[in-house]
Amino acid sequence: QVQLVESGGGLVQAGGSLRLSCAASGRTFSNNVMGWFRQAPGKEREFVASITWSRGSTYYTDSVKGRFTISRDNAKNTVSLQMNSLKFEDTAVYYCAAHDVTSWAYWGQGTQVTVSS
Repeated sequence: QVQLVESGGGLVQAGGSLRLSCAASGRTFSNNVMGWFRQAPGKEREFVASITWSRGSTYYTDSVKGRFTISRDNAKNTVSLQMNSLKFEDTAVYYCAAHDVTSWAYWGQGTQVTVSS
């Protein structure tokens, strides 16, 4: 089992920045990839970014490229998402997730990010 706890959400004006963190515990060695997803009201959950524990290889959805940066601290078992130049459409509940062999098997409880226009 992997436990994930997000923090760092909040209310910010458009153009501002927020940093989300995800603390992972449990069998973290069983997964290779960590990711962030988001779900806006009335919409399906969507992928935002991912990073591999080992090499730190990253991948982003097009809408956040150049604005968001995902990083990891292997020693602390944390994954962060630095969000800059936030837009109103970035408003959503953000979830941390861990990929285990075949799927995104573990999820955090989510943290709300609200961007005011």
